[in-house]
Amino acid sequence: MNDRYLSVDQVAEVLGTSARFPRRLIEERRIRYVKVGRHVRIPKSAVDEFIRSRTVEPIRRRHARYRRAA
Repeated sequence: MNDRYLSVDQVAEVLGTSARFPRRLIEERRIRYVKVGRHVRIPKSAVDEFIRSRTVEPIRRRHARYRRAA
């Protein structure tokens, strides 16, 4: 499997956060990562998986409820 490995700063850019957030995910082991020497790299598939697992779908209602004018 050829996966692209991203730096913490690149992951932060993808997520639209500061670099502190991906670092916290790594520290809490809430995302997969690879240590390359003293560098940390996160597989793009791990970022995609993280986003997918936390995506909340909207609730679809069968009937729209309308308020009657008073």
